[in-house]
Amino acid sequence: MSKFALLFLLVFFGGVVAALAYSGTAAFVVYQMVYFFNPDNRWWASSIPGLRYSLIASLLMLSVLAAKYRHYSEMSPWGEMAPFKWMLAVLGMYYVAYIFALDLPNHKRFTFEFLKLIIIVLVAYKLIYSEKALKVCLWVYIMGCAYIGYLAHVTGRNAQGRVEGIGMVDSLDANDTAAALVPSAVLLLYFAWMGDKKIRVLSVVCGALIANGLVLINSRGVFACVVSLGIFILFMIFSSQQRKGQRFTAVLIVVVGLSGAIYVTDDLFWERMGTLKEIEDKESSGSSRMVFWWTTFDMLEDHPMGMGINGYNRLAPIYMDDDTRGGVEHRSVHSMWFQGLSELGWLGFGFFCCMLLSLYRLSRKAKKYVMSLDNAKAYFQILALECAFIGYLAAGTFINRFRAEILYWMILFLAVAIKVYYLQAKKANADAAGEGDAASYKQAKFTRKSRDVYT
Repeated sequence: MSKFALLFLLVFFGGVVAALAYSGTAAFVVYQMVYFFNPDNRWWASSIPGLRYSLIASLLMLSVLAAKYRHYSEMSPWGEMAPFKWMLAVLGMYYVAYIFALDLPNHKRFTFEFLKLIIIVLVAYKLIYSEKALKVCLWVYIMGCAYIGYLAHVTGRNAQGRVEGIGMVDSLDANDTAAALVPSAVLLLYFAWMGDKKIRVLSVVCGALIANGLVLINSRGVFACVVSLGIFILFMIFSSQQRKGQRFTAVLIVVVGLSGAIYVTDDLFWERMGTLKEIEDKESSGSSRMVFWWTTFDMLEDHPMGMGINGYNRLAPIYMDDDTRGGVEHRSVHSMWFQGLSELGWLGFGFFCCMLLSLYRLSRKAKKYVMSLDNAKAYFQILALECAFIGYLAAGTFINRFRAEILYWMILFLAVAIKVYYLQAKKANADAAGEGDAASYKQAKFTRKSRDVYT
């Protein structure tokens, strides 16, 4: 049996036992692990039992939540997280789109997959109930990305200079895989900065695997890493929340990061990045995608409620000539933003934007709250999760990932951080204050009674 097959089975069944006997968080950890290992599509798949591992992990999450629903709900009520209401509205719009979807079979299929994803996110929000649980889930995500980086290293590039077929459960595409790795960079930076020596060594090892994987995959989405890391480093330098040596650390990170980038990148990588400037070459240039984006508005003039999943592809031959489409008949829009707009129209896309806005507002309140407590560690963790989310949004600008797992994981992780550091902490302080007032009232009442007896 392959060592990876054995490792997978040990972690999978060990996680099942841990979820049932120790903590429900382990159920989501199992789900994360299955997502990255993707056992059905690995070369060692023949060495393990042919079980439906994703389904088992999903049912495990539902089972542990049902067993202690009251316990988890007290710590993680859904109603306090406004973005989830908008998330459900987006899901509802996909079912409304049954009425006008141009490719109804595919629309029904992928809407059901999206429904399962939303259920997983809502259940995981309850199961990840503490700071420790959040940290574990973030590290499992990072280790999963490092595994993908390792696969890129051992697989190597193909004749087109890419690494294909090493992706996760929801996509094997190289660009989608690279986008899934992007948020891990800023999270590793945070843990390396805030962690002890062991954590820093682990962060360096994982970071090297992930960076090398991104270069080998040769996706332009690597620039999204620059966006997320750049924003985080700017906050490290200019934020009023400062730790000793923070600005010097930020400058050192920039120097080390640039040196590492020069070392791991090669000519083939920079040759592909250079295609961003080739406006005339519509087949290879990233800039040609803007033509596909603007075509969405032409389609929406005739279909204001959207075209449903795969509807844009169906209409591409009608709204674009063969030269514009680069010889591909059913062209994709190549952007999660315009993908969502084309699938759900203005109303559904508006719900999605409201979800992002409500999440931003809650995150801003959480940062203000932890700053008032002078909790720099919590502040920068929330900031790192924000930057990780922004990084994925930046990567998704050039690919169709409107319903991607990692997109909604980033929403989940940020929502959990808001819950742990703001909503739960605020409630705990209010309860403590209430108990203090009650104790003061009892003491005052006892004092008055004693005085009456004495007099």
